[in-house]
Amino acid sequence: MPVSGRVGVIRAALTLLCLGIVIGAATAPALAFGAPATRPSVMTHDSVPSATASSRTSNLRLIDDSLRGRSGKLLMRLVTRARATLALPLFARLFGDSAVERPGLYLLPDSILAHPFTFIALRPFTDKQKGRVGAYRIGFWPSERGRLTTDAYENPDGFIEVTTENVNMQISEHFRLADFLTHDQRDVWPKFLVLNEDLVDKLELVIAKLQENGAKVQHMAVMSGFRTPWYNRHGGRVGGRAELSRHMYGDAADVYIDNGSGRMADLNHDGRVDSRDAKMILHAVEQVEKEHPELAGGVGVYRGTRNHGPFAHVDVRGWRARWGRS
Repeated sequence: MPVSGRVGVIRAALTLLCLGIVIGAATAPALAFGAPATRPSVMTHDSVPSATASSRTSNLRLIDDSLRGRSGKLLMRLVTRARATLALPLFARLFGDSAVERPGLYLLPDSILAHPFTFIALRPFTDKQKGRVGAYRIGFWPSERGRLTTDAYENPDGFIEVTTENVNMQISEHFRLADFLTHDQRDVWPKFLVLNEDLVDKLELVIAKLQENGAKVQHMAVMSGFRTPWYNRHGGRVGGRAELSRHMYGDAADVYIDNGSGRMADLNHDGRVDSRDAKMILHAVEQVEKEHPELAGGVGVYRGTRNHGPFAHVDVRGWRARWGRS
């Protein structure tokens, strides 16, 4: 089938999928795709019902909006059988029920939605053996040692496999996979990443709020994203790290706004760069959490040192926490 025909079939199926989501009717036929690839081949029946142009446009927009998060800036969703989210049934219908067992990237053709979009099937947590996945050292989460305190500290569902080919993939308008990788084992590939899409979504919302508040934002730099349990305990400068750091769960990032200097920008326009600029990020987070209480989390404000400028810790732990310079 020509590419244009395949895209038309997928568009029709996506419309039906969206209708099923909206009215609770599973009307779309299953589509079977091959292994993850840049452009997966499509095998389908020629009897997929057509839809009017207006309904296709409207319902594709609903799908697009639901996948792209609250910010509208997400370019990916994670899928695993353990994750009961909208992404999983949609992914299964597009790529087949067994695709979730084949870790990798599953790209939707650019012409289906308004912007490129990728589903990422995770490597299962059980692939970690003796503290490693392949040659990549990860360590052990507290719950693996019988120290589970609450559900918020359960083992991750799985890992994004990051290769030299996909490391610079855009996962939202302003962020790449590379931004959240642990800062060690530079020559070991593939690497493995734990990441919560809600964190990326929240950071995109914070960028938008900063801009609404009059701050110039060229780039939000991630000083530290995911930290493997081993790195959290032993790697780099470990002073001040929490033993149960949210960084180990992929839902925290230490960030600052870099407008070209390589350090925090003067966000409050007072002619100085100090913790008051990091407090601008705190203020933006407060606004985001007020509008989206489901993104509640921690914010810590940090002063600059000889080694780094001021920055803010932001996470989506599920409950409000604040610390640092007031």
